[in-house]
Order: sequence, then C-alpha cells, then structure tokens
Amino acid sequence: MGSHEIRVSDRASRIEYAIRDVVVPATKLEEQGHEIIKLNIGDPLAYPGLPTPKHMVDAFQKSLEEQENGYSHSYGIKELRTAIAKNERNKKNGGWNCTEDDVYVCHGVTEALQIIFAAFLEEGDILLSPGPHYPPYLAYPQLYGGTTVEYRLKSEENWSIDFEDLESKMNEKVRLLVLINPNNPTGGIITSDEMDRVLEITEKWPNCTIISDEIYDRLNFTDMHISTASRSNSVPVITLNGVSKVYYAPGWRIGYMAIHDPDSKLKTVRDGIERLLRSRLCASTPAQKGYLAGLESSDSWMSKHLEKVKLQRDLCIERISNIDGLEVQKPEGAFYMFVKLTDEKWANDDKKFVLDLLHEEHVLLVHGSGFSPEYGKGHIRLVYLPEEKILHESFDRIDRFLKRHRNSSDS
Repeated sequence: MGSHEIRVSDRASRIEYAIRDVVVPATKLEEQGHEIIKLNIGDPLAYPGLPTPKHMVDAFQKSLEEQENGYSHSYGIKELRTAIAKNERNKKNGGWNCTEDDVYVCHGVTEALQIIFAAFLEEGDILLSPGPHYPPYLAYPQLYGGTTVEYRLKSEENWSIDFEDLESKMNEKVRLLVLINPNNPTGGIITSDEMDRVLEITEKWPNCTIISDEIYDRLNFTDMHISTASRSNSVPVITLNGVSKVYYAPGWRIGYMAIHDPDSKLKTVRDGIERLLRSRLCASTPAQKGYLAGLESSDSWMSKHLEKVKLQRDLCIERISNIDGLEVQKPEGAFYMFVKLTDEKWANDDKKFVLDLLHEEHVLLVHGSGFSPEYGKGHIRLVYLPEEKILHESFDRIDRFLKRHRNSSDS
C-alpha cells in the first residue's frame, strides 16, 4: 500500500493568525543559534518589568493549595461574576447596570468570540469589523458560515472610523458589528461622539448586535475610555474583557463576555450561548480565583505599569520620527504601534519587509496585511513592551536594514 494523505478540512487549512504565523520562521532561526528580538506578540510577560501582581499570583497558588481544582460553574465562579458585574457598573467614564447573570466567564476572550459566533452566525451572515483589526475577527466567523466585512479606519486621522464606509456596509445580513476600543493593532481610541454615532447607525438595523472588545480599557493614555454599553439605550452590546492585558496575566486564559440587552432582544441567543458554555464545561478554576483577587484588591499598582508603558510608547514615537522610511500615528491606548512603511519597495510588500528584517537583522514584527489585507497593507505592527534598551537596539537594526536596502536599490 502506498502512503495515503488524509484530507484536511477546508475551514482549518484557510485559517491564518499573522501574529503567531511569523513565529514559525523565527523558531527555525533560533534553532540555528540566532537570538531574535521579538516585538510580535502582545504578551506583557515576555519581557521583565511588567509582572503579574503578586496578590493575584498568591490567590492563584492558594487556590491550588486548597485543592480548588474541580470544575467551576459553566458560566464562571459566582464571586468572580459578581466582581466583574460590579467593575462594569463602576467604570470610570460611565458604567452600566450589569448584574452577575449578565456575565459569562470564558477561556480567554478568544473562546468568548467562538461562542458568540457559534450562537449568532448562520451561512451568509456578516460580521462587520474595523480594518485593521485583531486577526480572529477575520479567521473565526468563516468557521460558522459567516463572512467578515471590514469597515475602514482612517489611517491619516488617528485611525478614526470612516462613517460613510461603515454606513454603506450595513444591511440586514449584518448580525454583529465589532468595536475594538482601544484598537489592536492601531492603539486608536473611540470618542463618545463616535460611539453615539455607531449606536445611531446600528439602531436602524434590528438584527444587529455590537461586540465591544474592551480588553485594553485601562491601557488608555488619555484616561478617556468609554464603555459602549454605558451609551446604549436600545442596541444590544456584548462587552469583552479579561485578565490578559490590563492585569498582565495572559497565560491564565480568563476572559468574559457581559451582555447588555436593554430591550430583551437576545433571549434566545443567550439561551444558545448558555448551551454552548455548558457543553464545553468551564474555564480554569484556580485562574478565576487569581482574577477575582485582582478585581477585589486595590488597583493602585496599575498606574506604575501604565507609566512605564507610556514612556516606552514615547521613546518609540521619538525614534520613528528620526528614521527615514517609517511614519506613525500616535497611539492613545493598548501597547502597539501600527507603523507605516513609506519606502515604495516595502509599502507594496509589508510581509516581505517583516521576513527579510527577521532573517537579516533578527527582529520579529508582524506584517500589517495580517491585520487587514486591504486596510493594513504597507504597515507593520510593533509591540513596545520590552525594556528601553531592547527597543533602542530594535530601532537601530530597523534603521540599518532600511538604509541598506535603499542603498542597494539606488546602486
């Protein structure tokens, strides 16, 4: 018998996740003995200086020591759901009347997304997502028969929403409209006026629910984060958040969805979400306890972490302004920069830029087209979480790379 290759499903073979896909060639270089500076993944724990707070780690450990290793309720530990609801009610720039029954704890926001898409989408349904956006908004809907359509963020205007474009793409097939605030990869912030306008548009389409991805809510340098649910009087809003970014514990994989449904339009959808949650059992019990400690304790430690992230952002802005071939809109939140490649050679092939830079200078970034083939091309995403010394070294190498290629194409 000759070897017979077993067929992969079409849905699996088409999935792309740019942030981790670029790690494959980087790992090969590491196996050859090269050291790679990784600015590709939004993991605050990948570099020293931004640790998970000790009181949260202690609570996680205590939970293990006390043998709290059993299954939790499928929707999350009661105390954690209560603490999350309280946190949503008390949001600084306007909370909303969230109760513990509105909160569902998941295995990270990515699992929450899969459950939401499974509960909402049928063949031919549309998810409207900002372009550029976090890759799963493009990768996952197709697993459930849906299609992702992007509405444009204006790169030249701090990545604000192009409302003309958004309105032109709304129709009765649009089941979900995504807001990412602050945005990954651009660091852009949605203002209250923009938020109200989005709600006004969505109100005209009774089939549409808003997904408000607020995982970076407290990583906001303007201190002006506004929760979408707090502005909505009739449009259903599903808020997404968790422990990964603001509480600096991404590997714990605890996120949540909180449903704001002022006119009770989501009764049957919620039943579907609950069935899906029960069928996958539960999120990690000890990790939920760790997150609970974070929500119930003082958050005064956050300002120190935020100050460090902000200083590193400013360093990057300064360095980029002095490098020929790079331009950037100043991010107001999260910990990413979506940098424009201005040399013609790279503006048309951001993926080649990323791979050539990796092989020649051993710096790993993510190509902008991985966040949106249309609205991300000609850009690169850079994570500015590493220490200043590493950031300076990275920019020295990027500058050297740009100059070398410019000179070689001139000669």
